[in-house]
Formats: sequence, C-alpha cells, structure tokens
Amino acid sequence: MAFRRICVLLLAVSVAACAKPPGGGSDVRTLNAGAAIAPNSFDPVLVTESIENTLDRLVFNGLTEEDNAGRIIPDLATAVPSAANHGITDGGRTITYHLRRGVAWQDGVPFTSADVAFSWRAIMNPNTTVGNRVPYDEVARVDTSDPYTVVFRLKEPYAPFVAEAFNSSTVAFVVPAHLLQRYHDLNRVPFNQAPIGTGPYRLVRWLRGDRIEFEANARYFKGAPKIPRIVVHEIPQENTGVTEMQTHELDWYTALSEASYAQLHDTADVRLVVTQQNSYRGLWINNQRPLLTDARVRRAIAYAIDKKMMVDKVTHGTGTVATEDIPRFMWAYDASVPTYAYDPEKARALLREAGWRPGSDGTLAKNGQPLAMTLVLRQGAVGDAAMAVLVQGWLRAVGMRIGIKPYPGSTLFALGPGGVLNPGKYDIDISGFSSAYDPDNSVQFACANRPPNGFNWTRYCSAQMDRLQHEAISTNDRTARKAAYAKIETLLATDVPQIFFYYQPAIEAVATRVKNFRPSPISPTWNAEQWSL
Repeated sequence: MAFRRICVLLLAVSVAACAKPPGGGSDVRTLNAGAAIAPNSFDPVLVTESIENTLDRLVFNGLTEEDNAGRIIPDLATAVPSAANHGITDGGRTITYHLRRGVAWQDGVPFTSADVAFSWRAIMNPNTTVGNRVPYDEVARVDTSDPYTVVFRLKEPYAPFVAEAFNSSTVAFVVPAHLLQRYHDLNRVPFNQAPIGTGPYRLVRWLRGDRIEFEANARYFKGAPKIPRIVVHEIPQENTGVTEMQTHELDWYTALSEASYAQLHDTADVRLVVTQQNSYRGLWINNQRPLLTDARVRRAIAYAIDKKMMVDKVTHGTGTVATEDIPRFMWAYDASVPTYAYDPEKARALLREAGWRPGSDGTLAKNGQPLAMTLVLRQGAVGDAAMAVLVQGWLRAVGMRIGIKPYPGSTLFALGPGGVLNPGKYDIDISGFSSAYDPDNSVQFACANRPPNGFNWTRYCSAQMDRLQHEAISTNDRTARKAAYAKIETLLATDVPQIFFYYQPAIEAVATRVKNFRPSPISPTWNAEQWSL
C-alpha cells in the first residue's frame, strides 16, 4: 500500500549463507535483517514503497520525525515549528525551521538550508517521476535567509504541513544539493544506487537480489551508532524469512504479516512489537476501468466481502475491521460513518440494477461483455494471497469472474510505465497504505493527486471530495477538521473508490539481543543509531 507510507507493504527476510556468520545472531558487530522486496531506488525523492522509507531512514534525515510515542520531535531542525515558538506565522502561511549547526553529509560537505530548498525543488521538478508531491505542492516558495534558516511560504494555510513535510510523508528526507543539483532530473542518476545522506549509516554495498550492506557513520550528528554494521537480505517468500527468524539466523524481521505473527508468537528469544499506525489494508479499485466506473458495481463488491471473516481468518487478532481509512485511535475517526455489512443478496441486487445478467456459465454479463476482472497483488505476501483467495470466492458467488495475478513488489509499485498500480494497469488490487500521523488523506483521494502527482492510484476524482479536502486542510481548528473528515469518510463510503478491510498495526519481529528497538508509528528505524546488540 503506499507510507506515508505511502503504499504499504509486507516485508520478509533472507540471508545468504555465505554472508552470515556461524550461528547467525552470535555476531555482535552485525545486525542481520531483511526484506521480501527490494527498493527500486535509494533516492528519497522517488520513494513508493514502505521498505524504501524504512531503509532511507538509515541513510537520511528529515527536518522532524516522530518518536515511539507519536510525538513530532526535531531531527535536522532544532525545534518543531509551532505558533507558540513563532515557527508558524501569518495565519499558518509561513513555516520557519531553524537548522542544526555542525551537520555534515557523509562525504564531509556541510549540510545547510540550501539542501532543504533544493530538495523541495527536486520534488517539484516536473521532469522527475516522483510518487508524491504532497504537501510540497502547497508551497509557493522557499526562502533561505542564512545557512541555518529555511522558510516555507505556503499558498494558503495547510494544517498537516509540519506533520508531513520532510517528516513522515512518503517523501520525507532531505537530499544533498551539491551532488544532485546539476542533473536535469533524478530518475536515473548514480546517486539512486549509491546515496550520500546525513544519517547514522552509510550504504556501502548493494548486491541486487541478495543484500544491502550498511556501515555506521562515525560522524553522525546524534552520535556514532552502537551497531557497526547492518545487513538487509532479500527473499521473495515470507515463509523463508519466518523460518530464519525461528532458527535465529536473523535479528530483525520488519513489517511482519499477521499470518507470520501467529507463527512467531511463541518463538524463544524473539520479541514481537505491535505498534498502532495510520494504516489500512484493503482492495484498491481502478475507477477508470470501464467495468468499474459505475459506483453500483463498486458498492456490490463491498457488500460481497465479509470483512469480519477476513479479519478473523487472516489477522489472527491483530487487525480491526475498518469502516473507511482513518483508524479508530485517531482523533478524526467517526463511528457514525455508514458501513457495508456482508450481504451477497444486496450485492446481486445492485448488479441487476446496473444491468448485469447471468450468462451461460453463470458469470454476469452486459452487452456481451462478462463481468471478469484480474486481482493483482504482491508476490510472496502470505496474508495478501490468503485475502485474494477469499475475495475471489466471494465475488464469484455474486457472479463475477476474478483471476489472480501476483507481481514482484518492485514491479507492482514501480513508478511510470514499468509499474502496475501507478500507471493504472490493473482492475483491482490488494495492498495497503500507511500515512503520516495526521488524518490528511488528500494524497489518495484528491483529483490533483492522481499520478504523476500523488498516490491517488485508484484514479478517483470528485469535485465534492476536493471541496471537503480543502475544508479539512485549510484550518488548524481541530473541531472544524474533524467535521470535514466525517464528511470525507461518509463520501468514501458512498462512492467506494476502494474498500478498506482492516486497520493494520505495524508488527516487528526482533531478536531479544537487540536492545532499544522502539518503533514509532511511522518508522521502525527512527532511532536506529540507539540500537545495540
């Protein structure tokens, strides 16, 4: 699904035997971790996958970040801008950050406000294929009065700006001007494979299809990391990663699926850390596909799916049935939003109303065209595969013919014509999405955030939704914002641009020998320099 993370994705782990010390976890200098899918790039400007944000945080920093309690804290900035400290002025149109002194890029060049201004320009460069431009497209200009002051002048007040800009949006980190400003665009530059950041670890080797090696940055401005080396190994099958966690060949397995949570729950010397996050898992619907432009068909799909059974069978008690996208622990959640109870008869009635009639093989058809679609998902995602089979059965029961097609994560979530979701080459998809620690969901549902500008990969567009999104983000009055989000969630339930199965916590499996591992609601690596073995 897309982190805040953006899209948001299950991870598994693999370790090449030749790269591991005997006994796996016995090496006190190396933390062995891994991922089911590999990053497409290490340039934070191009991020589309949760694994990219997770690993980018080892190399880069934002202006601010969230700690494990969900509080926004300074990172490259010395303070979090607010009205009280005069960091937010002009009715919310001016946001001022004061930057740390003495911070250096990993090649020794000093970090300054020019890097922040360049990072904004890089994100907004129309020649670069970025996954998301929210909230950076709300900025009219960036001023740098001195090397340690950066001022964002917004076009109009934007309430989530501090929570999202160079913090926990899908494009969250600052990149170096001195290395990148000479390029026409950042789509294919050497930096994307060999990044230089300000962060606690340097990427020293990337063997695609095998592993990514990081070494501690001894000059890190928050202090040298306690673990000298982190190695992230790649494998497409989650079950293999679970096995290696059980045999203690791995120290950390990130973004564990709910099915694997059940498998690892009683494993000796393994700690499972469950963290609430602004995240869901569900069915993405391509609203521009001819078979799916009719909201009655999308509503029928919603009625045909038994969310409670899915949660019971797939999440093993870790997930909570979702109404729409905003989870229950957030202040904008509204319990009165209409829901779709499992009701196959209502689904069939809606499809009849929309003109679909059973064909000779039982599949519904209209004007000679069968109601047949392909459901795509990430290859190797155990939980998603289980959900896909359930969805296929439920939709078949109401007359739809559904094929299932898995893709490697690097293809499913890739930007541009080589991808699947971003360019809209799909009917329906099982994925997730993780967002900033703010209810702002405009990146997914505003018309302007359809690709190439954001993560509205369903291609949903509604003038009413755009008006409500403007109401929700143009004021800092929480009461007014909550009222706007109640209307937004109700409209989502009416239009059904996608179907939200359950609210998904972040589940991390970590060896008990790893100390001070305290994931935030946004990132498990926010304090990686404090980890120890």
